[in-house]
Amino acid sequence: MSINVLILGSGGREHALAWKISQSKALGKLFCMPGNPGTKSVANNIPGNINDFSAVEKTIVENKIDLLIVGPENPLVEGIKDYFTEHEPQLMFIGPDKKGAALEGSKDFAKEFMFKYDIPTAKYKSFTSSTENEAHTFLSSLKAPYVLKADGLAAGKGVVITDTLDQAKNELSQMFGGKFGVAGGKVVIEEFLKGIELSVFVLTDGQSYLILPEAKDYKRIGEGDTGLNTGGMGAVSPVPFATTDFMKKVEERIIKPTITGIQKEGMDYRGFIFIGLMNCNETPYVIEYNVRMGDPETEAVMTRIDSDFLGHLISAAKMELNKEKIIKSEHSAVTVVAVSGGYPEKYTSNYPISGLEVEEGINIFHSGTKEMEGKIVTSGGRVLAITANEKNISLAKKKAFNALKKIYFKDCYYRKDIADDLLNL
Repeated sequence: MSINVLILGSGGREHALAWKISQSKALGKLFCMPGNPGTKSVANNIPGNINDFSAVEKTIVENKIDLLIVGPENPLVEGIKDYFTEHEPQLMFIGPDKKGAALEGSKDFAKEFMFKYDIPTAKYKSFTSSTENEAHTFLSSLKAPYVLKADGLAAGKGVVITDTLDQAKNELSQMFGGKFGVAGGKVVIEEFLKGIELSVFVLTDGQSYLILPEAKDYKRIGEGDTGLNTGGMGAVSPVPFATTDFMKKVEERIIKPTITGIQKEGMDYRGFIFIGLMNCNETPYVIEYNVRMGDPETEAVMTRIDSDFLGHLISAAKMELNKEKIIKSEHSAVTVVAVSGGYPEKYTSNYPISGLEVEEGINIFHSGTKEMEGKIVTSGGRVLAITANEKNISLAKKKAFNALKKIYFKDCYYRKDIADDLLNL
């Protein structure tokens, strides 16, 4: 039986998902809404607003869609799963209901969940503008650096880390003053965890789970992890310090109690759990949950799954994931993101892109591109995610940068130190 699939979203994550799903023998037709010039090579793009659930429903009915995959977090947090449970109950769906999506939609809810189910995380307290004085007292009880998180969705940029108490207090008042819009109406302040970050991805049907390849991403704009936070400048998979022993701790202490919590809270959760971890002296702590795949980690992770990914998704949607086994490639993947000059602040778009021809072992996933007068041009801050696969990280890195040398658009910028920290481990 062939399955018609619709992926919602327009970024590099959705291009990578579409690329992987397009390889499945179980696939009938593949659609992306709205997609981008990259997804066009493996799927049918359909224009539309993914936050307009009735428009999405119309597309599903017209194209006889069997399985819906939601790429970004916003529709999930707004309750798209609940909408389709009511309107199209036969539709297979990848993504949690509104209750489950609160694990990403509210930092405060996520921290409460972690404490309730004994999942290791940093100590914290949540505050609003009416309790700003108490927030100052709590900040004074912590050691520098200070971590402040907007409670709601802030496009991956709602976390601020400051080195001094005065900076922290100033940032707090800016957040309460609207720096991140309504997302910052409540702010979570937590102790700083010193260690190295890791992204762990789980596909679950709410009972069973598969652990996908892990990745490490690079958030800051500048080399040496300096400068402003971005949506992600690169990713590497596998991660050398994610040893069998360490991942066993992650599974026992974090993944299993998370699934238990999902069940006890009565969440309808058939989709991805992205666990942002900190490895503190071989002990994993959760920094955050996301309820979808990460970007740009997906662009590395998808290239390392050798089993039928669509088969896994169908089983998750049907709550039959216990029948599935994932096969991971032994090869390494290095993803480097090419961005518009000025990003994550002000940048200019509509610059033509050249050098998009690919060689074997290279994938160019489109993040912020569009077609204009027959040409592919830049249309976002993060423009392309170049992923190379090789026997090891060092060779994959070399391959990715060789491909990047051939790509050109005006004011193109990328970090040249992606993966360097892992080469020395």
